[in-house]
Amino acid sequence: MRAPATLRGRLALLALVTTAIWVAVLTAVFNVELGAHLRQQADDLVRTRAAAVAATIEAQPDGRIVEHEPADDTALDVGIWIYQGTTAVQRPSASSTLQDRADHLAGNGRNFTDTSEPHAVRLYALPVMAGDRQVGTVVASVGLDAYRLTARSALAGSIGLCVLLLAGIYLVTRTVVGRALSPVRAMSAQASEWSEHGTTQRFGAEGHLAELAGLAGNLDQLLDRQAAMLRHEQQLTAELSHELRTPLARITAETDWLTARPRDADEQRASHEAIAAAAARMQRICETLLSEARTRTDQVPGRCAVDDVARTLAGRSREEHPAAPPVTVIGDGVSAGVPAALLERILTPLLDNARRYAVQRITVESERRPGGVVVAVADDGCGVPESVGAAVFEAGRRADPGDGHDGAGLGLPLARRLARAAGGDITLAPSPDGARFVVSLPAG
Repeated sequence: MRAPATLRGRLALLALVTTAIWVAVLTAVFNVELGAHLRQQADDLVRTRAAAVAATIEAQPDGRIVEHEPADDTALDVGIWIYQGTTAVQRPSASSTLQDRADHLAGNGRNFTDTSEPHAVRLYALPVMAGDRQVGTVVASVGLDAYRLTARSALAGSIGLCVLLLAGIYLVTRTVVGRALSPVRAMSAQASEWSEHGTTQRFGAEGHLAELAGLAGNLDQLLDRQAAMLRHEQQLTAELSHELRTPLARITAETDWLTARPRDADEQRASHEAIAAAAARMQRICETLLSEARTRTDQVPGRCAVDDVARTLAGRSREEHPAAPPVTVIGDGVSAGVPAALLERILTPLLDNARRYAVQRITVESERRPGGVVVAVADDGCGVPESVGAAVFEAGRRADPGDGHDGAGLGLPLARRLARAAGGDITLAPSPDGARFVVSLPAG
């Protein structure tokens, strides 16, 4: 049996099953107790009748029994057998099966027996004693059909009552649960609408029940996080659009300038170099977007040696920028729990930034810390001004836009985004000279 798809249906079904089990137990106990009570009533009645008849019988010393009949014993004699020894001295009108069962009880002491053909009858044998010797037997009978009809009627009535009770409980439970969950549905719909339109409205904890207040708080936190992410993405998109607009305008202007009239070789070469530089800048900006998107959607576990990656980047920097200060790698062979390609994308913007401002040295130090790995990239340049501080990680933000160095102000924000996506972070650490960026990553 498939469970209902809705919470209301499942709660109603749970209440129905629980109540059905409890009601079934109560119904069974009630009918068992009722059956035992009706049987006890039949036993008491047949004992009373046998005792009343036995009171009219006198046992003689010679073993004979004498019946002292009252004035009107018609009602008393119905269903009564009187035996002297095993010989019947009085028999009622009854079926042969009932007669045989009564004869079997004669002379066998106090005893009960039942018959079911053609009607249910209960028989009771009461000995007639002469001293310590049984000289006779009184057998009384009572019909059980009325008692059994009462028991069956009670069983049918209790089953019908249980069915009606369970149907009512199921309907009431569905209604009550539905009304109880209606505020949750309303809050969910409201949260969906607010998140779609980006509204600043929130539920708040006041005016709600305790459970709904907790739900409202969680939804508010979710909406706040979603709004913060949306603002951040909007800001990044706006900044990237602004950064792309400048090289695109440069390419358009250089192209128009080249096609306006013939140019000599030097002018064409300079224009081509400007177009290539602008295109390269646009490529870096686009790679920034692609790198972040790939890191978000393709979290592949990996492991790499930090020193090996740092030395690879140092060699690449020496080949591409021979005039820049050399990169010194210091470490004890620690491993980071990220792929080597991802670590390269994290460290490359930090090394590019150090290369732009370093005077004589650039160092990459790695060490193992409890629960992770720390990689520090430092240079002896002018450092990050105190007025900028942690704002250097904002997209499009540069410490000194007029320093003459290339860059769109996207490297450090990208590096931090990638590190956080991998479970780490990048912070700007205090340094007596130059800048020092500390990368924390999971251990390999």
